[in-house]
Amino acid sequence: MDVLRPPLIRIGGRVYRKNLIQEQAFPREEEEDFYAGPGDCADEPCDAFVVEETERGFQCRVEVPSPLYKYIIGKKGETKKRLETETRTSISIPKPGVEGEIVITGQHRSGVISARTRIDVLLDSFRKKQPFTHFLSFALNHPAVQEKFLQFKEEVLEKCSKDHGVSSSLFQNPAKLHLTLGTLVLLNEQEIQKACDLLQRCKEDFVDQITGGQPLTVEVAGVEYMNDDPAMTDVLYAKVHMKDGSDRLQIVADQLVERFVASGLMLKEWDRVKLHATVMNTLFRKDPTEERNSTMTGKSSFKERESFNGQNILKLFENFHFGEVQLDSVLLSQRFSSDTSGYYTTSGQL
Repeated sequence: MDVLRPPLIRIGGRVYRKNLIQEQAFPREEEEDFYAGPGDCADEPCDAFVVEETERGFQCRVEVPSPLYKYIIGKKGETKKRLETETRTSISIPKPGVEGEIVITGQHRSGVISARTRIDVLLDSFRKKQPFTHFLSFALNHPAVQEKFLQFKEEVLEKCSKDHGVSSSLFQNPAKLHLTLGTLVLLNEQEIQKACDLLQRCKEDFVDQITGGQPLTVEVAGVEYMNDDPAMTDVLYAKVHMKDGSDRLQIVADQLVERFVASGLMLKEWDRVKLHATVMNTLFRKDPTEERNSTMTGKSSFKERESFNGQNILKLFENFHFGEVQLDSVLLSQRFSSDTSGYYTTSGQL
């Protein structure tokens, strides 16, 4: 990424530039023998997870999505062997691709707890490196909004096509216009179901109370840019706000993210959810199949990208009105997917 345009971080209402650190790349990262040694973490308290006493000693079971097995096994099985040797335990892992539980057994309770703790450290580290698979969204692809978006696209190309970097490949797919609340890494059906169940609890716990059980009417109007130089724009978005001027949408969005972060299903990225819908993104230019999913694009956000000059677009379309939408559901949307309407496939909804 261009060092002159570092990523921006918003903290406490202020915007900071994040200076990038050059790191060595490892092309076969998934085969690294990443190991949490004895000094990397202290043993968990005994009540942090269930350790059962058996006839031969002690046992602990841990649910792990099958894509993460390889990180516990390690290159040529070295990580698993080292874990077993240093904690004096035996670790049973299901076959690749088969969902199940990893079972840790040993003669000493402390050894089983130590092995479990180190496995948790491994899983936490590598889960954070996985590209996101799902995201919470509000669909903004109402037919009238899609029509206005296509009008916006046509007028931008008519009036601003000579501006540096502006082309038709930058625009969002109108059928996938949406507002992203947050992204998730869900690696099996059990985790997807856990997210769906949490959505329903959120509805019962606070969403219905905030909304009064009624849809939220929002306006999609005006455009803004993400970075700090409109002449070198990477993301242009439409602003989303409640028609009645209240902050109910912001409250719902923030509390949903807070609940999902607390559950461990989502990582906290911002102090508040940014209520926006991406309409132009330079990532789309590089890869037409790139997930057109707001600015939260996982590892792809670090790809080299060619910015465009958005100064005239911002001036001419500052108050462009895309339309109104009745928001009546929060969707657990699947990345890289489409349903019959052209929107993302829904794994669950509130």
